Amino acid sequence: MQHLETLEEFYKRHPVPNQAIFSEDNTGQGHFNVFLRKPCKTRTPFSRRDFYKIALVIGKGKMIYADNEVIIDRPALVFSSPSVTSAWESGGGPQEGCFCLFTQAFIEQQEHQSPLQDYVLFKTGSSHIVFLSEMQLTFVSALMKKMMEEMNSDYLGKYDLLRNYLHILMHEALKKSPVSADNKINSASERITALFLDLLERQFPIDSPEQSLKLTAAHHYAQALAVHTNHLNRAVKEVTGRTTTSHITERVLKEANALLKHTDWSISQIAGGLGFDEPAYFTTFFKKHNGSTPVQARVGDS
Repeated sequence: MQHLETLEEFYKRHPVPNQAIFSEDNTGQGHFNVFLRKPCKTRTPFSRRDFYKIALVIGKGKMIYADNEVIIDRPALVFSSPSVTSAWESGGGPQEGCFCLFTQAFIEQQEHQSPLQDYVLFKTGSSHIVFLSEMQLTFVSALMKKMMEEMNSDYLGKYDLLRNYLHILMHEALKKSPVSADNKINSASERITALFLDLLERQFPIDSPEQSLKLTAAHHYAQALAVHTNHLNRAVKEVTGRTTTSHITERVLKEANALLKHTDWSISQIAGGLGFDEPAYFTTFFKKHNGSTPVQARVGDS
């Protein structure tokens, strides 16, 4: 079953000797920690986490997301956030590098900082992996080594220093990332389309069978954005060349395939979670757009 992993569950799953013992926060400043990857698991569960994570991956493997898989065959920074469902599978050979994990509260201690979910590399639907050049690998490795040294130091201001290191790490990745962090949105159509796409992504993932998708049609999104449905449709079509409904359909299908592949939910539970009143309606929808029934798709993945 798809699951939201907590920090406490992470520490139970990933005991690391000679490291800071788990606590919800570091002396009231949110939580931060940094580890070596050598004792990492060969496979992590497909789930979301209630914390942020940046991993320097040196070794072969595969990141699995709801809608795609990315092969990692050279050094890379991998970004994970509470809004992104993912899993990791190690490939052959040694696994090296390190990773840091932290909470929203840790970053919020620093004034005038943008919310973490606004960083492109943490956003749902964005690229979460940045492959590194040899020069960048040297820089990032040294920076994360400094993080590890500070975690074990007695310096009173170490958490402020760690926040600064963390922001340097994120900005270094943004410099390399193919995704622009400052895409200019000029027209009214571009603004409303950006709001629609952001709202669409924020409906996912579906974490439990008890959760049900609330916004399932164009008029639901128009109402949430306080615009007329026709206005929303025109704007989205003008900017993307596609209808509002096609964007919604595509995203629901991605989530349906992820739930069929990575959970043990029944077809009825998946249908309900995706906002379908009856499993038969979901089966008809899925077959029309996917070319197979949900049962066939699940059997094909097994």
